[in-house]
Amino acid sequence: MHLAPSLPRFHSPFLCCPLKSTSLSKSLPIQRKPTSFPCIRAIEFDQNTVVAVSVGLVSVAIGIGIPVFYESQIDNAAKRDNTQPCFPCSGSGAQRCRFCMGTGSVVVELGGDEKEVSRCINCDGAGSLTCTTCQGSGIQPRYLDRREFKDDD
Repeated sequence: MHLAPSLPRFHSPFLCCPLKSTSLSKSLPIQRKPTSFPCIRAIEFDQNTVVAVSVGLVSVAIGIGIPVFYESQIDNAAKRDNTQPCFPCSGSGAQRCRFCMGTGSVVVELGGDEKEVSRCINCDGAGSLTCTTCQGSGIQPRYLDRREFKDDD
């Protein structure tokens, strides 16, 4: 049975002609004529193409792997108890007032030998302030817990 001759044959650089039948198959009348299927040629790559494709695949793997690694580390850190004392306040939860140097009062020299002593307006006379790093807990917060999120972030 013959196909319609009006159908165009497709030509592609990736397809080659099928193998020709050997003389052995002609000598045996019992065998059928082999059907011809196009065989696919291998694409020839140069070294630059192989390197570029390899770099692309490695980049994609790294781009996926690093966030997954950090996500798992964050999950593991959240499961562990945080017992590290706060570094700025040494675990006390309070820091010495830098304005009055922890005395609770400020001495102002007016001139000559006159001095005026007044209560510190920064700490309200207490001499210490709540630690801004640990918010008074005395425990060092984890890195991501220290960030203050604002509405404009």
